[in-house]
Amino acid sequence: MKDATGELSMTAIAVVAIAAIGVVFTTLIWPNIRAGIIRNTYCSQAFNCEGTGEMLTCDYVDEDGKLVVDGVTCPAEDKVKLK
Repeated sequence: MKDATGELSMTAIAVVAIAAIGVVFTTLIWPNIRAGIIRNTYCSQAFNCEGTGEMLTCDYVDEDGKLVVDGVTCPAEDKVKLK
């Protein structure tokens, strides 16, 4: 009986630990990864960039010609490479 209780306790600890890791990932890590993916997608197809310094403000239009994002902030070195 004590062995079964010990296994149940370890299972509960494992479930709580996995849930805690999931919460940390979704609240702290995933937003940064998602923002980087979106920025790289938008900046690779950005146009009409304005500004000086390290960051430029650009526009992005999707394949259908609809304005998706107005005022994407892109690194200046990416836009220099594309010109």
